[in-house]
Amino acid sequence: MKSHYVDSLVPNEVVTAQFLVLSKEIRQKKTGEAYLTLHLADRTGEIEAKMWDNVAEIMETFDRDDFIKVKGLLQLYQSRSQFTIHRLRRLEDHEVDFADYFPCADRDSEEMLADLRAIIAGLPNPFLRRLLEAVFSDPNLAATYKIAPAAKTIHHACRGGLIDHVLSLCTLAKLTAPHYPEVDLSLLLTGVILHDIGKVEELTYARSFNYSADGQLLGHIVLGLRLISSKFDQVPDFPAKLRVLVEHMIISHHGELEFGSPKVPAFPEALLLHHLDNLDSKMNAMRNALKRDRLATGDFTGYIPSLERVLLKKDRFLAAHEPTSPVKPGGAPAASLTTAAAPPAPQTPAAPAPAAPSAAPAPGLPVPPPQQAPPKQEIRPEARAALPERKGEQKPAPTLFGEKLQAVLESLK
Repeated sequence: MKSHYVDSLVPNEVVTAQFLVLSKEIRQKKTGEAYLTLHLADRTGEIEAKMWDNVAEIMETFDRDDFIKVKGLLQLYQSRSQFTIHRLRRLEDHEVDFADYFPCADRDSEEMLADLRAIIAGLPNPFLRRLLEAVFSDPNLAATYKIAPAAKTIHHACRGGLIDHVLSLCTLAKLTAPHYPEVDLSLLLTGVILHDIGKVEELTYARSFNYSADGQLLGHIVLGLRLISSKFDQVPDFPAKLRVLVEHMIISHHGELEFGSPKVPAFPEALLLHHLDNLDSKMNAMRNALKRDRLATGDFTGYIPSLERVLLKKDRFLAAHEPTSPVKPGGAPAASLTTAAAPPAPQTPAAPAPAAPSAAPAPGLPVPPPQQAPPKQEIRPEARAALPERKGEQKPAPTLFGEKLQAVLESLK
């Protein structure tokens, strides 16, 4: 068994390992000497590699889709992982186990095909069920469908990736269709299963993934229509209008004309298929991009062209930015590390207030509450002047208005 898979490489550690060559370019340094830019892979992932020295001796000894044995070390360059090769030689097929080099879906392909057949058998629409049974009764088509990738690089780019993607979409379809009463689940699932069937001829996947000549010239939408055309004829009395709906779902599943769809989705099942397909492919692309970037530093990945953005490495971000006030057992937050808790102020006994002279209550009787003085009523100056003077009361100083009022009162006597 092969050692040192892509996902086990450690930065700055010299290793000897074996890889499949996905791509090979011979370039020139400023000095005119040749160097190699390679894209290497095994079943755990892919990695960019460079060979700077002694390239002239080996650059014609191997090509794309060959297996090679290399000695070198992994380094981080501009937040990206790059393997620097010191020595290299080509391997013969008998020296390797093919299962070590080709990325595969997590589940067994035969098991996934059995699950897909069960979904087909459960479709209530008899015409759509017989159409799909005719498709997968073709042994060559079924054999390629279960091992084909869903794409060359962007999403589900592994052996068994197509059927893995389709089963994921079947789950999403069953979850979302009941939310929209107008959606026919049988029609939606048929579109899910057939929308990418042209990928079995668009891509080559005997070793590394690439485009076939038909794939380059026609694309998987046209190839898919061509593949299922004869299958409609195997279902007696298949409704002509239902056939048009199935074909429309295949040609519109990219959603927009600029994304390669000859037509945009024109009915609910076609629109829902497009959005579920886009959702599942984007989530898989994001998952793979984060996995490939696991060795790089920082909280963000580099720019991901397929997603047109950088991605946040959420787990690393959360681990590096934990709160400084952890919650103690029992739910009470601990004191902040940056702000010391103020000590409680010492309690000083208050001096007793002088007691008002009052009769002491009889022993054993409750102490009545203190009597509050009634609120003092304010008397306006003009009214106060008309009141009889009380003995011992200090008369307020007269005001101009008060003097005039007093004069008026005196004249009335």
